[in-house]
Amino acid sequence: MNRKFIQFFEDSIKKHWDLVALTNYAKNQHYTYGDMAKEIKRRHLLFEELGIQQGDHVALVGPNSPEWVITFIATITYGAVIVPILPDFHPNDIHNIVNHSEAKLMFVDKLCWNELDQSQLNSVRYVLPITQLTCLHQAEGESLDVCLAHLDDRFKTVYPNGLEPENLRFADKDDEEVAVINYTSGTTGFSKGVMLTGDNFCCLIEYAERHNLGSRGDRVLSFLPLAHMFGCVNDLFFPLSFGEHITFLTKIPTPKAILKAMGDVKPNWISSVPIFLEAIYKKAIAPQLKKRSIRLMTKIPVVSNLIYGTFRKKLLEVFGGELNKIFIGGAPLNREVEDFLLKIKFPFSIGYGMTECAPIICADIAELTPHSVGHPVEGVQVKVDSDDPIHVDGEILVKGRNVMKGYFRNEEATQATFTEDGWLKTGDVGLFDKAGNLFIRGRCKNMFLSATGQNIYPEEIEAKLSNLPYVAECVVVQRENKIVALVYPNFAEMEEHNIPRENLASLMEEHRKALNPQLAAYEYIDSIVIHPTEFEKTPKRSIKRYKYK
Repeated sequence: MNRKFIQFFEDSIKKHWDLVALTNYAKNQHYTYGDMAKEIKRRHLLFEELGIQQGDHVALVGPNSPEWVITFIATITYGAVIVPILPDFHPNDIHNIVNHSEAKLMFVDKLCWNELDQSQLNSVRYVLPITQLTCLHQAEGESLDVCLAHLDDRFKTVYPNGLEPENLRFADKDDEEVAVINYTSGTTGFSKGVMLTGDNFCCLIEYAERHNLGSRGDRVLSFLPLAHMFGCVNDLFFPLSFGEHITFLTKIPTPKAILKAMGDVKPNWISSVPIFLEAIYKKAIAPQLKKRSIRLMTKIPVVSNLIYGTFRKKLLEVFGGELNKIFIGGAPLNREVEDFLLKIKFPFSIGYGMTECAPIICADIAELTPHSVGHPVEGVQVKVDSDDPIHVDGEILVKGRNVMKGYFRNEEATQATFTEDGWLKTGDVGLFDKAGNLFIRGRCKNMFLSATGQNIYPEEIEAKLSNLPYVAECVVVQRENKIVALVYPNFAEMEEHNIPRENLASLMEEHRKALNPQLAAYEYIDSIVIHPTEFEKTPKRSIKRYKYK
């Protein structure tokens, strides 16, 4: 390794000074790499004035925006520790996270700030809005407002001829030290602060550079939350290291809003969670594939290639027409959707990871093995805790440069997450094939046993059930040794097809009978129960299963 984590940012900014780096899609507002550097250094000067030291913690709460990115990068390159917090968290959770992280300084979206109680923020000395350097709050005896009033004069004194690439310098900080503390909600509702070091991220940035996962000037459309490590690494660290142009959606990422932005931005690279692709497939593609004429033509080898080629062309046009790759992660991709994307040779890759691994563990950039998450990235070891990891599943264990330092102020949870010989326990169950591809079966805590003792992974049943018509969401649980599927119906789709709600029970019973033959006998669904509302979810859109068991 030739460069430290902070040096990646310094080198890239100098190299790409005049290129556009960040764009606010809604406002059509742009920052070049040079503009970004000037705003970063303004914040560095403010940190100095406020007495912020290397290693101090800075909380950041708000939706994606160029200013969010500038604050994030400014904190890291100063040598402080950034604590990104999802704005979707409940105000009480934000209070708890800010206090637990011992943040001295806080940047916050103004709308989010209005929901918070400043008296509950015990450790914070200063609060500023993300979009502009003004004072929202200062502790008694502090002088944030005075420092801000003289900040422009201080900048002119330090950089009398303006900031130029040759005099840009960032902090010199050991890569073994913590750079980010990322709090995860988890499906249990209990947050832990994952301590991630510079070297954790260097491991993955080097992987991206080694495999050419970007190019100077490429366009990236970002709509995943940057406060989540999947979005942060794929939509921020990777693009900035290549000198790419990142456009932030900055609004609620509905499929309609994302597709509109795709047409305008024409991105070369996208990162996405499966739900977005699955929604496009279910609404626009699956109905076409079910047409009798299409089904017949796809059975004829030569004709099927033409049909699938047409689907590929149209889907690429939906994504703006210039897409090189879409990276999918954060949750398992529905198998029916994956099989279709493979058939039409769509440019996608699937990765597997977790926040504790910064977050990437496995990926396959070149050739994807169906239904696998690929091989471990370089610098990462993965094993399955099983005597026969090819035929008998077991918990997935990880070692490597990407593995976290531990949980902040929670030694008990840290020790519980590692084996005695230092392997990180992922909580996921999987298998390898003979070629070393990893296959995920499900979560350890979600698995339950059949009456005859076989392991049942509800995620595998849910993947099949969710493909059926009029199923918006589903959760498979075990109740009194029976397998029960809870289904939140797609009421809009039912109305579109003039299906009355009183037909739901019989419709779902037909689904149950059609689905069971596709399952192993011990996985048969005993009943389907209608759930009248959407299931409660975490900020990253995982269903809180524990509420429905």
